[in-house]
Amino acid sequence: MSENVYVGVDLGGTAIKVGICNEQGVLLHTYEGPTEVSKGVDTVISNIEKYVRHIVEESPYSWEQLAGVGAGVAGFTNVREGVIVLAPNVGFKDVPIRSILEDRLGKLVKIDNDANVAALGEAWAGSGNGVENCVCYTLGTGVGGGIIIDGKIYQGFSGMAGEIGHTNVVPDLEAIQCGCGKMGCLETVSSATGIIRMANDAVERGDHTSLQSVDTIMAKDVFDAAKAGDEVALRIVHRAAFYLGKSLASVAAVLNPEMFIIGGGVSKAGDILFDEVRSVFASLAPEPLQKGVTIVPATLGNDAGIVGAAGLLIRS
Repeated sequence: MSENVYVGVDLGGTAIKVGICNEQGVLLHTYEGPTEVSKGVDTVISNIEKYVRHIVEESPYSWEQLAGVGAGVAGFTNVREGVIVLAPNVGFKDVPIRSILEDRLGKLVKIDNDANVAALGEAWAGSGNGVENCVCYTLGTGVGGGIIIDGKIYQGFSGMAGEIGHTNVVPDLEAIQCGCGKMGCLETVSSATGIIRMANDAVERGDHTSLQSVDTIMAKDVFDAAKAGDEVALRIVHRAAFYLGKSLASVAAVLNPEMFIIGGGVSKAGDILFDEVRSVFASLAPEPLQKGVTIVPATLGNDAGIVGAAGLLIRS
């Protein structure tokens, strides 16, 4: 075997996931080990090094075939300097991880935040395969985003581009404060957290809903109730989908992507979410900006971060 391979690292607070990809973005092998945040930054970095070496050693590929390592982390990153500015879930603050790992591994290393690498993964080898311009939304605890222009991640001047969850879409009279401190962010209504909050508010108001019987409401409970015809749950889902569709229409007016890819746990709701989002997008986006544009679910699931991190070596 003479082909080059690339290792992607998904650095999480509980586990570090690593994977080997080929030059086409095909995920060939994966491995997962504990992060061990409680043992400090050096232990976490040592674990990354250990898991990267382990996955190559147990693969049919040689260390010489490893062209480089890419890493994605949930937090603020200075991509140009290779520094994790702040990643509370792994206890990192101003950690020059790129230079540290390059010294330890003797390989080229690139980093980016988790939403960007997930977007790159989907664009490279997932739903967006073959699409040069797309925007990826990740609907989970929050709302993450990644922008792919000409096949590469668009960073913005300070690396903060793609913070779509913090676009202001909710009118003042309906707005609540987001975790970022501002009012009316998309994240407050279209994330799992926002959907759960709206459901709990409805229960506390005494609205007639089957969610009254759920001890700890999760976003899936809301979608399941909506699919069963629960009017309160349907109202919540429609609200989340409306503001998501509104956001897509605004982004289309600025970036004119060919495709919107929606991933994360909330996206698993299926047609009850996507049909409404597509309808809202069609009603709000000018017709020329809709032409040829598709809105699709992500396909790589939890592997998007690994694949996209590996892709940093080729497509960034």
